[in-house]
Amino acid sequence: MPLKHNSKFRLRKIRKFFSLLGPGLTTGAADDDPSGIATYSQTGAQFGYGQLWTALYMLPFMTAVQEACARIGLVTGKGIAGVIKERYNRKILYAVVGLVVVANTINIGADIGAMAAAAQLLIPVHFVVLTLFFTTVILLLEVFTNYRAYSRILKWLALALLAYPITAFIIDQPWPTVLKATVVPHFEFSFDFLFIITGVFGTTITPYMFFWQASQEVEEEKAKGLVRDGKPRIGWPNIHAMRKDNNVGMVISEFTTWCILLVGATVLHNSGVTDVKNAADAAKALEPLVHSFPNAGYLAKLIFSVGIIGLGLLAVPVLSGSAAYAVAEAFDWNASLNLKLKKAHGFYGVIIISTLIGLAINFVGIDPVKALVYTAVINGVAAVPLLFLIVKIAASDKIMGEYKSRWLSKTLLWATFFIMGAAAVALFFTI
Repeated sequence: MPLKHNSKFRLRKIRKFFSLLGPGLTTGAADDDPSGIATYSQTGAQFGYGQLWTALYMLPFMTAVQEACARIGLVTGKGIAGVIKERYNRKILYAVVGLVVVANTINIGADIGAMAAAAQLLIPVHFVVLTLFFTTVILLLEVFTNYRAYSRILKWLALALLAYPITAFIIDQPWPTVLKATVVPHFEFSFDFLFIITGVFGTTITPYMFFWQASQEVEEEKAKGLVRDGKPRIGWPNIHAMRKDNNVGMVISEFTTWCILLVGATVLHNSGVTDVKNAADAAKALEPLVHSFPNAGYLAKLIFSVGIIGLGLLAVPVLSGSAAYAVAEAFDWNASLNLKLKKAHGFYGVIIISTLIGLAINFVGIDPVKALVYTAVINGVAAVPLLFLIVKIAASDKIMGEYKSRWLSKTLLWATFFIMGAAAVALFFTI
């Protein structure tokens, strides 16, 4: 009986832990979207183990940024754009919203193109047909699916990331070299190095994550009945629960980032592939996972395609949704994934329009995989001014009260701002 009781107790504890996982886990998984996979694969292929250290050292910065965004949403009951509208002038608000919408729309286009290119590895269907198909599926899910049901779908799609950690640990690795490269930073002052490291920063600490997580914390508050008379009723237990969710999501995200970089270095770079030109090149990174099976090349393409498509289905709604939250808050529109289409025309209108413009970007002749890397670099530059505002808001006594940033949070946030700013400036300098 005691053994049975203990097992039930442990099971309840495990269920309680996983019940805490929500916006943080979804945001962390969406961070390793097709753009992330392409950028990290290109980084590993081009520089070998030279940028493995970025995954380790970005973890505290990424965690601090997302914790601040989530805390802003919890405490104020508003998304980032809503707080900026309330506390800053219209020019800043419109500049921020415009920046997010443009960056997200480009990212949407790159992700849809990558999904279509990945699907073409498996089925001989025209690229245009596949982009139209994926766009339709995403819009139907996002516009007509209940948020609670949709959030559960998003959590399960995160499992698509497992292919890279498994591959990283089943192949022979030069572990002393890998561990040294993970801990000891390597830096080169060249355009190629700064371009790709700005992309790594931009696809890891990226604008759409800021807006999405803050808005999703507000959604969670409303779903749990924590908002009364338009104001959140929270305490420190809510903050601690949010931090657990955020920490788990960010650790999983950065561990996966490290694995993708490692697989790209060992499988691609060490075999002479230093430029990931297309989806087929990127899929080669997973061939060791199935090397002992017949048709290993096809199986690798299958696993890669399922991962890209699954993560695209996860990321594109996050991208369009975060843009829609920003615009809706700027213009006082109803904004919630729990609302029906007829009650939130503007909100869903932004989702539909940004997704369709993203779709159209695929028809200008840019290679889908290369577009993902360029998108990451754009995000790396766009994140810098947004980070400045997040630092100021999170540390404001008037806005955040007792939940404002303390010294550790402020130190990490300012460090993130200066590091990403320096990378962007250095990139432009080398041009």
